Amino acid sequence: MAADLDDDGEQTVSINEYLESIEEEELEADLVLGGDEGDECTYSKGYMKRQAIFSCLTCTPEGNAGICTACCLSCHDGHEVLELWTKRNFRCDCGNSKFREFSCKLSPNKDVENVENSYNHNFKGLYCTCNRPYPDPDLQEQEEMIQCCMCEDWFHEEHISLGSPNEIPRDEEGEPLYEDFICKACSAVCSFLTLYPKTIRATGKQPVASVATGKDKSVLEDIPPKDEPGKLDNDVCSDTVQNNLVADMNHDSVSDDKKFVVGESSQNNDSPSLSQSIANSNGTCILGVDWMAASIDSESRPLFLSKNWRDVLCRCDKCLDMYKQKHISYLLDKEDSIAEYEKNAKQKREEKLQKREGAELNFFNNLGHIEKMEILNGIADFKDEFRSFLGSVDPSKAITAADVNQIFENLKNKRRRV
Repeated sequence: MAADLDDDGEQTVSINEYLESIEEEELEADLVLGGDEGDECTYSKGYMKRQAIFSCLTCTPEGNAGICTACCLSCHDGHEVLELWTKRNFRCDCGNSKFREFSCKLSPNKDVENVENSYNHNFKGLYCTCNRPYPDPDLQEQEEMIQCCMCEDWFHEEHISLGSPNEIPRDEEGEPLYEDFICKACSAVCSFLTLYPKTIRATGKQPVASVATGKDKSVLEDIPPKDEPGKLDNDVCSDTVQNNLVADMNHDSVSDDKKFVVGESSQNNDSPSLSQSIANSNGTCILGVDWMAASIDSESRPLFLSKNWRDVLCRCDKCLDMYKQKHISYLLDKEDSIAEYEKNAKQKREEKLQKREGAELNFFNNLGHIEKMEILNGIADFKDEFRSFLGSVDPSKAITAADVNQIFENLKNKRRRV
């Protein structure tokens, strides 16, 4: 929010700027919390696909436990609590054995330990390979950090093993052109991604990998024509992937006038996902190679993945077994992505606002005639007082807190006289 300074050096903002800032803060909170109102502990929901998680250093200074939004508000109010944004496959720890004698106020009957929960140094307030806190007290200006979609740790741009932060795919305004980031360490676990066409990787200009169901239409736009065979990073010919994708798409009973686009925002893609088509395929691996035996570049490097990249991942029996062995089956789940999490959060927010407006209208309609007239007269009095104030002040001067207090004092005095 932009702010000017008045003659006394105090920051001044317009009413519109103030209201916009409040709305932005509420939206940001809803996106982090996923629409969770914090009314009840999420323990009974089991290991949730994704939820906002906090770490209480007052109760667990070892950083080996996480709590849900409701427990953060109800059980740990006034404690030193860290906001960890979101974590996947996590169950609320509040009040279990890690908290010793401390008991959860909302859901006291919990298992001794949540064995499937995963913890890292974020729960101690440390991030990145540099193992520093955020905000970093030693830095005057905080650096932007990027979260790995696999280990879920956060990294400073200068510590993600790139030659320069300028290599991060962004548009001219600095907004990210990628949906997910995979750090250097985690990229070694999913080296098979280098066997896919380069359209799954985001570049300076957002790639769009379109898949058409027509037999004679191009499948992946960045794949060269057959007379100019292209090579992937590991020298595996991308034509193999192209041909298998064509075979899979032709095998499915899908209308020829449908077109699936990989690279569009999931919020704007109402068509069935490409993953649905692949999942219903004849079971042939779209990679067309034995990735275990293939010569894959052994040097791991960070990866920036284009939007909807998960939809392109092969779902044949062999690949499904590989994902399971590597404990990365969540990559196939669209709901695991932050983009989908925030999309659902926005939808819940819209529903909440509509419900709130409806409740306010119902409240007013259920009032008696006298109560309605008192409210309407109060609104009219405020408008008159505020209009009178604006007509008496110098328009070049900023409205101060004292001015606002005087407006309400005048309204009180007016009501006393009545």
